[in-house]
Amino acid sequence: MNPTERTVIAMADPRVARVTEIIAASPKSFEDAINVGFTRATKTLRGITGMRVVEQRVSIEDAKVKEYRVRLEVIFVLET
Repeated sequence: MNPTERTVIAMADPRVARVTEIIAASPKSFEDAINVGFTRATKTLRGITGMRVVEQRVSIEDAKVKEYRVRLEVIFVLET
């Protein structure tokens, strides 16, 4: 399959999704920052179907990584 091709999956019921953006941080790792963001998003948003890491950054202090930061797009299906 060509990497630019996308598979279209037919859904039984029409759905509409929304994308919201959040920023999360962790002193441990990028993976932990993603988990922090996901855990927080699930407290407010229902019907999350996916997330996309848009950006990764680090905060530096005294020549050391102080904090790992991620900007995430959270995709969720709107309720009917």
